[in-house]
Amino acid sequence: MKLGKFWALVIISFILTALITFIYKWTTNQQLLKQMREEIKQHQSKMKDHKDNPQKVMELKKRSMEVNLQYMKHSMKPMLITFIPLIIIFGWLRKTFDTGAVITFPFKIPLIGNDMGWLGVYIISSIIFSTLLRKVLKIH
Repeated sequence: MKLGKFWALVIISFILTALITFIYKWTTNQQLLKQMREEIKQHQSKMKDHKDNPQKVMELKKRSMEVNLQYMKHSMKPMLITFIPLIIIFGWLRKTFDTGAVITFPFKIPLIGNDMGWLGVYIISSIIFSTLLRKVLKIH
């Protein structure tokens, strides 16, 4: 394992994930998103309760899809804001860190193999950081 590259990627991943998370929080109405998520959960619960009534399930499914579409529309703004800068940063990351394996495992992992490049390290660390930051900042 190349520790310098690994820790550099982890730090870069944390910084980018934190920026994306903050932009998402600042550009969305968190209360509205929370209400929408709760409404979707209620519809899903009601669908389970009415599984023997296909007409009621279809009606609930339709309403749930409408709310889901509104939720996605509200989530698009931060994605559009961060898309171009991330493309540029990923181009730089590829040129800087694309020199082979960053981590070599002593065993073989299915579908991955026994080593991982910069993209794998970035993806895994950003998933971890995103999950933690969203819980700490109470982002919906």
